[in-house]
Amino acid sequence: MGSLVSIAQLPADFDRWDEVLALIMRAFASMDGVIDPPSSAHRLTVENLRDKARQEMGFSALKDGRIVGCVFVLERANDFYVGKLAVEPGFQGQGIGSQLMQAVEDLACNRGKPAIELQTRIELTGNHAAFARLGFRETERTAHNGYDRPTSITMRKYLS
Repeated sequence: MGSLVSIAQLPADFDRWDEVLALIMRAFASMDGVIDPPSSAHRLTVENLRDKARQEMGFSALKDGRIVGCVFVLERANDFYVGKLAVEPGFQGQGIGSQLMQAVEDLACNRGKPAIELQTRIELTGNHAAFARLGFRETERTAHNGYDRPTSITMRKYLS
């Protein structure tokens, strides 16, 4: 077993956005040609990631100083919305995503929010199962603009 992964909230002066962007691109690459419409990750830039972090909170997973995972959360009136959960492909399946989601849960509990919510694509059945194992349940299916079929599943976890 190698060194442990540490989870940290991204500081205000965070300056490794190029690494986070590259990580998200690698983590989301397996969805290309699988999900329709294509992932919004393709529209991310260092600049709009930096902007995202001003409105949302980000967490990184670090292993030996290398960013191997990230997640962003948006505080809403009654919950936290989770977006852009990404784990380096070579590190997937080691519990890093679960550790990042635990950090989000801890934050939500500390802020008195009763739930966290996320959306996952219809086609990504492995993700549905992974989130279900973490306690998320499907609440609705929605369609992206211009689609006459559901393209996303909303999943919610109530925190006790």
